[in-house]
Amino acid sequence: MSYENKILQMKKMLGKKVEKQVATEEPAFQKPNAPNYTEQWQKAGLTRIDNDFGIVFKRQVHYPFHYQHGHYQLQSFFDALTKWQSADFEHPYALDLDEKVLFFDTETTGLKGVGTQIFLLGFLELTDHDFVLTQYVLADPAHEAAMLFESRLWQKTATIITYNGKSFDWPQLETRWTLNQKVLPKLRTQRQIDLLHSSKRLWKNDMERMKLKSVEEEKLGFSRLGDIPGYLAPIIYLDAVKSGVPDALMKVLIHNEWDLLSLITLYVHSTNLLFEEASDESANTYTNIGKWYADLKKSPQSVNVLEKVTAQFDAREAGNAQFYLAIQLKKNKQFNEAIDAFVASLHFIEPRKKLQALEQLAMIYEHQMKDYKQALNYTLEGIQLITSTEEWRMEQKQKWAISWEKRMHRLGNKQ
Repeated sequence: MSYENKILQMKKMLGKKVEKQVATEEPAFQKPNAPNYTEQWQKAGLTRIDNDFGIVFKRQVHYPFHYQHGHYQLQSFFDALTKWQSADFEHPYALDLDEKVLFFDTETTGLKGVGTQIFLLGFLELTDHDFVLTQYVLADPAHEAAMLFESRLWQKTATIITYNGKSFDWPQLETRWTLNQKVLPKLRTQRQIDLLHSSKRLWKNDMERMKLKSVEEEKLGFSRLGDIPGYLAPIIYLDAVKSGVPDALMKVLIHNEWDLLSLITLYVHSTNLLFEEASDESANTYTNIGKWYADLKKSPQSVNVLEKVTAQFDAREAGNAQFYLAIQLKKNKQFNEAIDAFVASLHFIEPRKKLQALEQLAMIYEHQMKDYKQALNYTLEGIQLITSTEEWRMEQKQKWAISWEKRMHRLGNKQ
């Protein structure tokens, strides 16, 4: 066969219509059978709920507003809301009085990976009469869709308050929801407030550990007696599913319950600190608050807090507050006050901040005060600091030295 005929035959083959394949229907969802230990778990205090996707176990507890958890009664949450209503500034942790709030925490079978399942969903909600704790417990892995559906998170619109929820709890929930998306309604996106972030903001360099249990003991006045360590929770759940005995699992539910109650009191305590209405805190904590306001571009609030630190604590404790106060004063064009605050901070701040303070002083004296001699003095002090500080990397020191020497030569020419 000639080359031309082969080409013609190939064209005919390309032109043939390919028969459509009949799409095979996916099998309908098969509702799993209830585990054989259902009655045992019900006798332990869990309520069985049946839905279209299987069963889920539920536990619910009501707390009166006067319930005491550590230093705070739960009704102090209303006082926190009132503070935010009266605030003349915006803050990412502010809540409205009529805002629907959902305190949320999970327990999982691991820390990462598609195989990690949520076996406990915990919610704490405010009603007109009390606070209500609701916990949904996974009957076994086959009933995951039942638990997720029963949570009603596909129906709710609320501000979710968590502790490390932005990085862990909510992403885990989204993963499990995605794996069940063929049978579940779409999960709603919610506003979130993560109290781990605020704790790091408030107590940076003041607390060694930021675990919720540590915050409870050091700041909230709550100590857990007979608590199950969090790392044992997955083992306990898997054992309860295997053996059918829920005794230890009920202690995991108490652990989760305490987590949720502490979210309320931590929100209250954090709010009180932001409004400077909590005592027994260090200069460092209040300095962190002032810096947080500065980062949010709330200069009046930042200056107010930092000035109180410099007035109420000794010079050594207030060194960082003086430094951050000076930055705000300079932004507000209060240059004489900024100079005083930078100078007051110099002997009590770490070397990197000290170098920044010297640079700011040199800049103010050069550009605002037109005092080139004083600007040169602070420039030379900065160069000396760069040279003498051994902890800095040589590459970084060389880079800084070039910049500072340029300033030195420029100031030398101005005199």
